[in-house]
Amino acid sequence: MADVELRQLRYFVAVAEELNFGRAAARLLIAGPSLSQQIKALERDLGVRLFDRDRRSVTLTPAGAALLPDIRALLGGAEDLRRRAGRLSGSEPVRLGYVNWLPADLAARVSAVARLNLDAWIAPSHTQAARVAEGGLDLAVCWVRTEDLERRGLRARLIGADRLYAVAAGDDTGDVPAKDTAVLLEEDTTSWSSWNAYAEELVRDTGARGVRVSDGGITGPAFFDHVRRGGRPIVNSPKGQTAPLPPDLVKRRVVAPEIYWTWSLVWRRDEARAAVLAAVETLCDGVGDLGVHAPDAWLPSGDPHRG
Repeated sequence: MADVELRQLRYFVAVAEELNFGRAAARLLIAGPSLSQQIKALERDLGVRLFDRDRRSVTLTPAGAALLPDIRALLGGAEDLRRRAGRLSGSEPVRLGYVNWLPADLAARVSAVARLNLDAWIAPSHTQAARVAEGGLDLAVCWVRTEDLERRGLRARLIGADRLYAVAAGDDTGDVPAKDTAVLLEEDTTSWSSWNAYAEELVRDTGARGVRVSDGGITGPAFFDHVRRGGRPIVNSPKGQTAPLPPDLVKRRVVAPEIYWTWSLVWRRDEARAAVLAAVETLCDGVGDLGVHAPDAWLPSGDPHRG
């Protein structure tokens, strides 16, 4: 146990949440082989196998499932210790969490902020918002609804937006009306609650076909398999926006309406620290409306940036 590092424990949590080494590696911004080596080293140091893995799937072993809550608690305790030490030293950094998206020019935007630390635990939007509300983070970039802000005592500013496209089989790269697309809804509501809420309203408002899946197919190879089998272009989730497409699939712009997913920077409504408020201004300065107020733009009814 003496050789176990907090970094390895964070890697374990990421793989446990994604159940896919490729997605976990992308989330952690490290190479896949390096992640696999670190997990093997952690298993060796702990003396237990944490995952069962083959070419098609990754699952937690009983030991891995049993240790996951304890490891999350240990990481939370380590972060609490870091925050307490920062307060004692008078130089506690501003801590920013995120889902899987950050501004491309993040480094330039934060040049005026003395200390801004990116949190290594990349979690779903609802989890990041909760962590800000509870004090585990100072800021988070996530998808959030007005009701979430009110319930959790948060404020939000627009920091980014993705215009979602559809992925289709064949050679047709022309625009596709939203009513002629399909939208996947994942039965794993814990990991995909934000996407499901967004997707369900998209289906109701546009007439797109909702398709329920239970294989983690919102992103990754399973998503591409759904596209090949489905017969309709399928709206790509924000998590898959930058993923390269297989050569047999194409992107198609969704129109009538143009559908947008917004990214909010959230912070506590009672936040008084000058460094946190300065970070908000720096990160959101000059963002504009990013197209979300265009006449044919669609946002769900609870989006705080709608209208």
